[in-house]
Amino acid sequence: MTTQQPQATRVRWTILAILFAVTTINYADRATIAIAGPELKRLLGLSPVEMGFVFSAFAWSYVLAQLPGGWLLDRFGSKITYFFSIFLWSIFTMLMGTVGFLTGAAAVTTLFILRLLIGAAEAPSFPGNSRIASAWFPTSERGTAAAIFNSAQYFATVLFAPIMGWLVHTFGWESVFFVMGGLGVVMAFIWLKTVYGPKDHPKANAAEIAYIGAGGALVDLESKDKVAATTKLDTWSCIKQLLGNRMLLGVYIGQYCINTLTYFFLTWFPVYLVQERHMTILKAGFVAALPAVAGFLGGVLGGVISDRLIKSGKSLSVARKTPIVCGMLLSTSMIVCNYVDADWLVITVMSLAFFGKGIGALGWAVVADTSPKEAGGMSGALFNTFGNTAGITTPIVIGYILQTTGTFAGALVFVGANAVVTILCYLLMVGEIKRFEFKTPVMRSI
Repeated sequence: MTTQQPQATRVRWTILAILFAVTTINYADRATIAIAGPELKRLLGLSPVEMGFVFSAFAWSYVLAQLPGGWLLDRFGSKITYFFSIFLWSIFTMLMGTVGFLTGAAAVTTLFILRLLIGAAEAPSFPGNSRIASAWFPTSERGTAAAIFNSAQYFATVLFAPIMGWLVHTFGWESVFFVMGGLGVVMAFIWLKTVYGPKDHPKANAAEIAYIGAGGALVDLESKDKVAATTKLDTWSCIKQLLGNRMLLGVYIGQYCINTLTYFFLTWFPVYLVQERHMTILKAGFVAALPAVAGFLGGVLGGVISDRLIKSGKSLSVARKTPIVCGMLLSTSMIVCNYVDADWLVITVMSLAFFGKGIGALGWAVVADTSPKEAGGMSGALFNTFGNTAGITTPIVIGYILQTTGTFAGALVFVGANAVVTILCYLLMVGEIKRFEFKTPVMRSI
């Protein structure tokens, strides 16, 4: 009589749900400034270029803190590093509401400094997502997993843009920061109680761990007894080898271009609706949710398509590149908005563009596929450094375009052109997508 093997648990999907929830709050907190932006611009008398610099403040520190954040993830693990990240960015978001008690230069300076602090605190978040996906998901499920947590950026707008627009309209712009920051503090403690590495999770059985491990998951990556406790990473050798790899560099540059679309949506899009399309801030909050719904659906669909291509026998390169190239091509449709007048048509075209952007936003799946096991946090941090440099350049470039031309027409062309560069990166530069291995060892005994 044979003993029946226990069925594998599915704890990894619960972990993914937590990642999705945290990332939703992450992006909602980033977008608070965009929803409050028109009112802040009016009250503080900011020019388009000044507003561009305020919008970009988050990304300056977010980019600069990426490599330290990646080092913290690799040294201390995702659980504790990510907890402090969530807690601190939420506290700083709440403090944004106190800017209303200040005036003039003091208000603008405080606003800028708090956005810098939020950016620094959020730095470990997406590299942490990538590490956790690498630890918990086999290759054939990783595209879907990465697409789901990445699509939270759209879901954040779907869920919170109407709520935040209503809060500004009803209680004033300060209320947005108090409510969203408080929600994040609660989420930080939920994270601490629910997230573990595969081998440490009390509800994951041996069958699930064996299944994901056999499928390519790095099940030891987040374990308490990992070798990082007795070794340290040679940071500069690691960075040099990562940046010296053509495949990874192509992925990193591609992410910069993809995030140009993301940051247009997070910063200037509500202003575009109010200023160029003459909508009220309340209406803009609701209307902005429609392209976000399309982006969310496209984001999930892109991951599902990619994983199904793998399961049907296609190579990892074909499975990841096909949605990215097709999605980015569809994103360029936003330029059509320069040639139509009806609001419903503008929103339809923007929805189509962000549907494409969602399909193509598989960069984090590629990072999880390619990051070396010794330095998953550092590879994700470099990827995010490149990607979020767009958070610095995009708001400022669009601010200058707007101040120079008085219209968003050039801005939409600028954003669409970045989608084309993404396509060129993946077709001409990236080559075969595979896990990177260091030529020279980067781990040193302590």
